[in-house]
Amino acid sequence: MSTDAAELVRLDVADGIATITLDSPHNRNALSAQLRRELLAHLDAAIADDAVRVVVLTHTGTVFCSGMDLKESRGAGARDQGVTEVPRILTTLWDSPTPVVARIAGPARAGGVGIVAACDLSVAAESATFAFSEVRIGLVPAVISVTVLPRLSARAAHELFLTGETFDARRAAAIGLVNSAVPDDGLDAEVERYTGMLRLGAPAALAGAKRMLRRTRPDSMAEDFAAMNDLSAGYFASEEGQEGIRAFGEKRPPSWVRPV
Repeated sequence: MSTDAAELVRLDVADGIATITLDSPHNRNALSAQLRRELLAHLDAAIADDAVRVVVLTHTGTVFCSGMDLKESRGAGARDQGVTEVPRILTTLWDSPTPVVARIAGPARAGGVGIVAACDLSVAAESATFAFSEVRIGLVPAVISVTVLPRLSARAAHELFLTGETFDARRAAAIGLVNSAVPDDGLDAEVERYTGMLRLGAPAALAGAKRMLRRTRPDSMAEDFAAMNDLSAGYFASEEGQEGIRAFGEKRPPSWVRPV
C-alpha cells in the first residue's frame, strides 16, 4: 500500500475490517480522476483479501463526497473525463461479496449519494445532508440512478431528482437511502455495531445472501421456491453450513468468528 502523501484514498486493514478513507478534503472529496482510480484500486484490494470480513467506506474533512469534480469536467464530454469509471465503482460496491458499510459524517451530493446507495449498509450522522443537485446545473442523475432507484420509493425519487432539494439524514433513513441516522457523537458506535454483527456471518453465506438479494425473481412462485430450495440445500450441505450447525450444537463460536 502506498504511503505517498499525495494519495487521495487510504486503505487500512485491522481485525478483519478494511477501512477505505476518502482523503481529499481540499475539493470536498470530489470524484476526481485520481480519487476514482485510487478508490477502485483499494476496493479491489480489500475485496480480494481473504482476511477482510467487512469494508468500511469513510472520509476525512467535513464532506463525505461532493460528486464529480466539476473543474475537470469543463469543456469535455463524460467519456473524455473518465466518467465510465463511476459505473465500475458503483458496481464494485454493489456486487462486492464482502459487505460494505458507508460511514457518512458530512454532506453527500450527486455521485456521492450514488456511492451511499451502492453500499450494503449506510450510517449517517444527523448533521449530514444529501441532495441530487444535478438538475440545478443542467445535468441528470443518470449513472447514479442505477444504485439509487432500488433504494427509494418512487414518490421520493421523483421529488428529490426533480427538485434537487437538500434533505437531512433522518429523511434519508425514512426513504431508505441510509439504514440509520444517529447523533453525530454516536456515529462510530453505530458503525461498530453493524460491523460487529457482520463479522458474525459466514463469508460465503454473506456473499450468497447478497447475490440472492440482487437476483431477478421469476414470475412463477413455484419457480422461485424451486430455485430457493436448491440454494438452501446447497448451503446446508456446504462446509460453512455444516461447521455452523456443529458449532450451534456444541455451543461454541463457529470457526469464522475470531476474537477481536
